[in-house]
Amino acid sequence: MMKTIMLVCNAGMSTSLLVNKMKAAAEKIDIDIFDIFAVPLSSVKNEIESKNIDIILVGPQVRFKLKELKEKYEPDIVVESINVQDYGMMNGENVLLGAIEKLQL
Repeated sequence: MMKTIMLVCNAGMSTSLLVNKMKAAAEKIDIDIFDIFAVPLSSVKNEIESKNIDIILVGPQVRFKLKELKEKYEPDIVVESINVQDYGMMNGENVLLGAIEKLQL
């Protein structure tokens, strides 16, 4: 069953690079069950209304919105922040593995 991971950042630009790294990591470990994409903070509500999101990963630049997003969408959707070191190093594999762990797959 397909799981959807939505990354949220300020404009959706820097996070799109991380999305590509996460997709490459998923291919490398032969997991083909994820739809992974990035959106700017302003698009979160629209995406949630139009897609079945399983987990929201919040980038460091919008971490100040983490509590608000958790209050609004949990427990229906897992909401977590992206580890700052993993984000800075664009470590898609670690971010993907963290999401898998949070989704308890």
